Amino acid sequence: MESAYSNRTELLVGPDVLARLHAVRVILFGVGGVGSWCAEGLVRSGVRRLTLVDADRISESNVNRQLMATRRTVGQVKVEALRDRLLEIDPEAEIETRQEVFCAETASAFDLSQYDYILDCIDSLKDKGELILRATRTPAVFFCSMGAALKVDPTQVRVAEFWNVRGCPLGAALRKKFKQNHTWPGHKFRCVYDEEVLPNRGGEPLPETDLFNKAQINGSLAHITAIFGMTLCGLVIQDVYQKVLDNEQGII
Repeated sequence: MESAYSNRTELLVGPDVLARLHAVRVILFGVGGVGSWCAEGLVRSGVRRLTLVDADRISESNVNRQLMATRRTVGQVKVEALRDRLLEIDPEAEIETRQEVFCAETASAFDLSQYDYILDCIDSLKDKGELILRATRTPAVFFCSMGAALKVDPTQVRVAEFWNVRGCPLGAALRKKFKQNHTWPGHKFRCVYDEEVLPNRGGEPLPETDLFNKAQINGSLAHITAIFGMTLCGLVIQDVYQKVLDNEQGII
């Protein structure tokens, strides 16, 4: 058995799956309301080789939903604050941090081919589209989070293949963008999404931004963003688990 913190994981999935979780290389783009919870779920489940990509610092408005955001950490670099927390969970983890934006201009600086899993929690439609196109042209398994704002019902969070996502404005905008530009993902991929879209009801209206360049600012809640993030994490764990079992049974 591993050290005590992994006992329950190994008891369920077995030593071979846990060893594979230790070995896979994962890169996570965006460590906000969705990505931060995904990262914690991965490390608590045994993933030890994780790259975190996000250019932002923690702001007070992040505290309501982002895992590492507290009054004490406001002002800190998001990826560094999250890395510090993850290393308190597993000091043996190899957590690489990159405080930068992934976009068309910086994409060439990321060698996506070296990863087993690429996870997208980017808010910006333009940058998200760029990552989708590039990630789906690598051998890596790619999973994507759609928009987690404007939702309160946790039972509506679900998973579907990208072209089958319905009721999600971000998913619809991405499909429209790909069709307009005649650019298509390299292969199918699964997304975490939710068909619920509620209106913003309180406070001063937040400034609207261009969805094709920056994230729109909408209300969001921790229980929804956490479920999105943990579901994304679960897709990785499930994929590793199934591949190890298939290999043991001689299916692959």
